Amino acid sequence: MSPSSDTSGSPRPDAAGWEPRDPTLPRPPAPDHPTRPVPPARRGPARRLFTLLLKLFLIGVLLLAGALAAGYLLIDIPPANATARAQANVYLYRDGTPLARGGQVNRENVRLDRIPLPVRHAVLAAEDRDFHTSRAVDPKAMLRAAWHTLTGKGRQSGSTITQQYVKNYYLGQEQTLTRKAREFFIAIKLERAATKEEILQGYLNTSYFGRNAYGLQAAARAYYGKDVERLGTAEGAYLAALLKAPSAYDVTTRPENRATAVARWHYVLDGMVKEGWLTRAERTAARFPDPLPASPAGGLSGLSGQRGYLVKAVEQYLTGQGVLDREALDTGGYRITTTLDRAKQDALVRAVEDRVIDRLDPENNPADRYVRVGAAAVEPAGGHVLALYGGVDYTRQYVNNATRRDYQVGSTFKPFVLTAAVQHGARTQYGEPITPHTLYDGTNRRPVEGWNGGPYDPANEDDASYGEIPVGTATDLSVNAVYAQMAVDVGPARVRHTAVALGLPGSTPDLTASPSIALGPATASVLDMARAYATLAAHGKRGPYRLVAAVTKDGEAVALPRGDLRQVVGREAADTTTAVLRSVVESGTGTAARAAGRPAAGKTGTAEDDKAAWFAGYTPELATVVALMGQDPATGRQEPLYGALGLPRVNGGGPPAEIWARFTRDALAGTAPKEFDLRLMPGVEPLPDAPPAPEAQDGWGTPGEGRTIEAGAAAEPGTGAGPVAEAGAAAAAGPPGAAADPVTPPGDGVTDGEDLAAGEGVAVGPPPAGTARPGQ
Repeated sequence: MSPSSDTSGSPRPDAAGWEPRDPTLPRPPAPDHPTRPVPPARRGPARRLFTLLLKLFLIGVLLLAGALAAGYLLIDIPPANATARAQANVYLYRDGTPLARGGQVNRENVRLDRIPLPVRHAVLAAEDRDFHTSRAVDPKAMLRAAWHTLTGKGRQSGSTITQQYVKNYYLGQEQTLTRKAREFFIAIKLERAATKEEILQGYLNTSYFGRNAYGLQAAARAYYGKDVERLGTAEGAYLAALLKAPSAYDVTTRPENRATAVARWHYVLDGMVKEGWLTRAERTAARFPDPLPASPAGGLSGLSGQRGYLVKAVEQYLTGQGVLDREALDTGGYRITTTLDRAKQDALVRAVEDRVIDRLDPENNPADRYVRVGAAAVEPAGGHVLALYGGVDYTRQYVNNATRRDYQVGSTFKPFVLTAAVQHGARTQYGEPITPHTLYDGTNRRPVEGWNGGPYDPANEDDASYGEIPVGTATDLSVNAVYAQMAVDVGPARVRHTAVALGLPGSTPDLTASPSIALGPATASVLDMARAYATLAAHGKRGPYRLVAAVTKDGEAVALPRGDLRQVVGREAADTTTAVLRSVVESGTGTAARAAGRPAAGKTGTAEDDKAAWFAGYTPELATVVALMGQDPATGRQEPLYGALGLPRVNGGGPPAEIWARFTRDALAGTAPKEFDLRLMPGVEPLPDAPPAPEAQDGWGTPGEGRTIEAGAAAEPGTGAGPVAEAGAAAAAGPPGAAADPVTPPGDGVTDGEDLAAGEGVAVGPPPAGTARPGQ
């Protein structure tokens, strides 16, 4: 019997309390506690990965959106970088032809309307054909470029023109994720802040084209030697092709890449046809425009040869006249048209090279190592500087010999004493009016009279004595004893005042009001002296000298000093001085200048110890001053010029006068010789015409050069050693006592208090023939 049955055979509950359910009875109530749920089936690994990726994607989207929002809010458009703002200053000759470019960056910004439309289309065809219709950034292009880079299919920028402009103008060229991120956000903001035209203009002005050319204008000059507005379609397409690889696609410096460069050029033109910017016929007619050969290192951007001297002189003019300050010049972007005449500039360089530079032999003649040359030419009618010679090469000799103020001008100062004498109606110590015929004592080391300072007894050149000698002849022969006494008779302060009125700066070193002023211890520059002599050539009229004709920046004109010619000394004073200086050229120490082949006036000069030799002269159309200076290249010390150029002594009537003659002849070639129209002081009669000028000579010697004056020799009183002047028509002299031109005091800050018009119109005449007075 089983344990679950009793003895009667009926079923009974087991230990768990179970007993069979009677199906006729209702179902018992559910228990108070819930039953345990059946666990779900376990998920597979693929489903778990999908879920994870989905979550990561959602998180990434949220993070990217946050990053984009943060980047847009936090990254502002920054100021332009210094390199992008920097431009070259462009220097031009008076006719608009290029002279030089200055500045560390060769760039000249231009307005978009100066760039021909086909050239703009060429750039768009090369870089961003949808520029005008697309957004500032192109994510698809960026992703495509990244894919090409990662898969080895070549690097692509993936940047729109807007992004490239942001990189060029606001950021830099470094290849970093940070820079790319900033570029992205700045481009988006820039699109809202600037028009498409402004962005394109900025891009064309900041892109690099090779040959150290930044911007399309600089590229047009570097590759085709022309301004951007003169570019043709084919030329513009080649410049656009360069943007992809500026150095590699320069077919003159990398001829091995010519096929690739030409293929890129075709790509640009084909793109223009596709976009409707170029007709098929124009495309077929296009020929590859070979660029100019690359310039030697520096090109116009360099300062070799005369360019450095000219640029520095122009910069000194602009800053000295208060037109621009140094900071503005350094920033650049100025287009500066000078008054320099290209043909005359070239003629001056040729004259110096022919008469001096090519004859130097420093290896065999040590004295030739010391030779320096400075020259300047000024147009009397307007005060325009037409040519400058600063030295053999700015990269070898930095000091500009045309503008330096450290060499004595010597006897080239003497004409200012005569001008002052006539201007002020001065008289000798014995009451005789000073005219070209007035007799003075030319004895060597004769002490001056009437001077309250210390004793002064200057020596004549070579210690020569001349006895009685007229002022005109004393000028021809540059007699120091006569002019020192004349300076005292006129008044040294008046002499100084007149020199400043004629054009010497009031701050000229050693321009001291003493008897020695007549002998030229002042250290005015060659350009200063050219200005003063130009005033004599202009009959005593002078205005502000001009080295710059126009300055513009971004198409806007910059104001320049204004001022017309004004009468700073009387015409009779200036013209009488010119008459005397005519005689210097015809029969005095300046006869080498006759090789110019036209009427000329001038004066020679020699510095103390022969450390400089000068010739200052002019025709009615052109005033030019030339100086040879001695300087040790190692120490910078001034040195005598004895033995230089194989000459025992270099004086103003030698190489300086020969340079002057050669330059004047070439500079005025093709123009008819012009006579001086002189109005002389009353009592000074016009004399016969001077003899014709000799033919130009190739050697150093010229008629009258090296003339020896015997001690004690005297010229015939009242006549001089040659014609005093060629005055033209006698009517030009005017009647004695005629009203003089009004005179304007100089505006150079000099406060001598002298009236420049004093003595004007006083009738004076020559002393009686044969009279001489001791101490005269």
